[in-house]
Amino acid sequence: MDVLNSIKFTMPSLSVNESAARAVVSSFLIQCDPTVEELSDIRTAVSEAVTNAVVHAYRGTVGMIELTVRLLKDREIYIRVKDKGCGIPDVKAAMVPLYTTAPEEERSGLGFSVMDSFMDRLSVRSVPGKGTTVIMRKRLTPHGN
Repeated sequence: MDVLNSIKFTMPSLSVNESAARAVVSSFLIQCDPTVEELSDIRTAVSEAVTNAVVHAYRGTVGMIELTVRLLKDREIYIRVKDKGCGIPDVKAAMVPLYTTAPEEERSGLGFSVMDSFMDRLSVRSVPGKGTTVIMRKRLTPHGN
């Protein structure tokens, strides 16, 4: 992975930090001059990933969420959202649209579907009792297009 620049941001799993994560990513990516649509897509995907960690990873307790953003060669963006929460017992099931572990909270179960639709690549690794890592990648359009 040819990293041109990177940033790491660690935050408590509080819902108020979802907007902070979006702001950090937006501010960092401005140097790439993304389109408004690209920036909106990335912000939405990051918001979904952080929201999943806030709502599901720590189950009403507070833990830490680590957000890493890397600028790679050829205008590719790498984003990792990592927690050390409860983990996901069945990642494949969790990635099915409308699947939710919190139906009593009226959750839509679309978080991973949204991330997948806005990013070029989505990878989810999870170990029950140890946490979850979501990795998303997106290639920005070349300048001048």
